[in-house]
Amino acid sequence: MLPFGNIATGNKQPFVLIAGPCAIESRDMVMHTAEELCKVCDDLNIPLIFKSSFDKANRTSMSARGVGMEEGLRILWEVKEQFCLPVLTDVHETWQCEPVAEVADVLQIPAFLSRQTDLLLSACKTGRYVNVKKGQFMAPWDVKGIVQKVRYATQESSLAEKDIEAPLLAKEGTHEEKSPTLLLTERGTSFGYGRLVVDMTSLVLMREAGCPIIFDATHSVQQPSDPTGKTGGNRKLVLPLLKAALAVGVDGLFLEVHPDPDNAISDAANQLPLNNIRQVLQIAKQFDELNI
Repeated sequence: MLPFGNIATGNKQPFVLIAGPCAIESRDMVMHTAEELCKVCDDLNIPLIFKSSFDKANRTSMSARGVGMEEGLRILWEVKEQFCLPVLTDVHETWQCEPVAEVADVLQIPAFLSRQTDLLLSACKTGRYVNVKKGQFMAPWDVKGIVQKVRYATQESSLAEKDIEAPLLAKEGTHEEKSPTLLLTERGTSFGYGRLVVDMTSLVLMREAGCPIIFDATHSVQQPSDPTGKTGGNRKLVLPLLKAALAVGVDGLFLEVHPDPDNAISDAANQLPLNNIRQVLQIAKQFDELNI
């Protein structure tokens, strides 16, 4: 059970949705997106965590990054208050964790920073849930290092060599008993210079770490290192990947959703149009029930 509301995770639970625009571009856009996502998720009985980033620091080129931390947190607080939603946002540096945790229910570690020990420890010490995007450069079994770091932060134990070499799973039990503060998100693996691929067996292997597993269906269709200098993508592939991940069995879906994705300041090619999200989620529920 997550520490906010009545959102439960586990292979026998309906999936949790983490959704919202890639970047906080304006208050009005964020509030409109949150309102529409609320309506759809209420109608379909899907637990929702609203996400958006106040700073897109990991960009291919020097381009728009968002509204900044102070304004971004103010907007996310308004989302929480008006729609009674838990919210998720990225942190990129250790000093950001404490002020962000005053607003965000989930602190997210971007994929390129997933092995940054100090950032992981600082995020976990806030007591908030932490969602770690598995790096595109990591094998699924490499997440055991992330889990060990989180256990160090939450249990205030030592990083002695004997602890690092200890078996990953010391006991059987539920996800919450094993690692109660951590979510792990799959978002594809680098394949050559300009593509990502998703190995669906990674979802099974990552589950062995004892954490809720989230599938990021929109970042998984990115096409990095585009010759134009911008990250490309193909949102038409989001639904097939989403279906496959739910059929395999995941605890949640991560979807970037925008009212006008083609004109978004980031991830324009892979964000889903807000006006199509109801249809996508209706299909998602059908496939999720196959696993239940």
